[in-house]
Amino acid sequence: MAKIDASKLNLEETVVQVSRVSKVVKGGRRFSIRALVVVGDRNGYVGSGLGKASEYTEAIRKGVEDAKKNLMQVPLSGTTIPFMVTTRFGASEVMLKPAAPGTGVIAGGAVRAVMESAGVRDILTKTLGSTNKSNTVHACLKALRELRSPEEEAARRGKTVAEVVGRKRAEQIASANAYAAEQAAAARAAREEEARERERRGGERRGEQRGGGGDRRGGGDRRGAGGDQRAGDRRGSGERRGGGGGRR
Repeated sequence: MAKIDASKLNLEETVVQVSRVSKVVKGGRRFSIRALVVVGDRNGYVGSGLGKASEYTEAIRKGVEDAKKNLMQVPLSGTTIPFMVTTRFGASEVMLKPAAPGTGVIAGGAVRAVMESAGVRDILTKTLGSTNKSNTVHACLKALRELRSPEEEAARRGKTVAEVVGRKRAEQIASANAYAAEQAAAARAAREEEARERERRGGERRGEQRGGGGDRRGGGDRRGAGGDQRAGDRRGSGERRGGGGGRR
């Protein structure tokens, strides 16, 4: 499988779990932070990674970098997956089942993070066995790797999509793909507009802070001028007192 270039994708990160772990050494225990992170562009690309460090931010950063190295492409059928699949990883078992448009993501925390990052908007899921989040995420990604799109399967068999899934189902898939593309484009435009709005507000806030600093510096100049005036007044009064002494 060809490696996916993460720099060409607009990836968003989701922290699934952050835990404090320890390692027993000769001198005692060494504590560190472990972060499980899922990244995806919400349009068919997703990956997971694990990061360890002595600080939370560094552990999350390492997890994101690891996830970008393990990206995979998920074949979507509109807003859901092509067919039902069940996989196991360790003691965790995950079942993914397609759902009708409008159903939403019916999933727990770890599976929900993977589904939303991959761009799946309608799906039914069930987690069986162990609820360990790391194993659950790996089982979910393993299930997504087993999926194949109708177009890919038809090309493998040397047939058309209508011959593989039927004419009516092929029309439904085509309309669902068109609707999903429109929804993805609208969501991408909304995220870009939100990012631009945040940048604009940040620029205005920085400009206000710089303007307030200039006003405060101007106040310091006024105080300095007042001090010079008061010093001049004091010198003038001293001279007047000296002059009076000479007259006496």
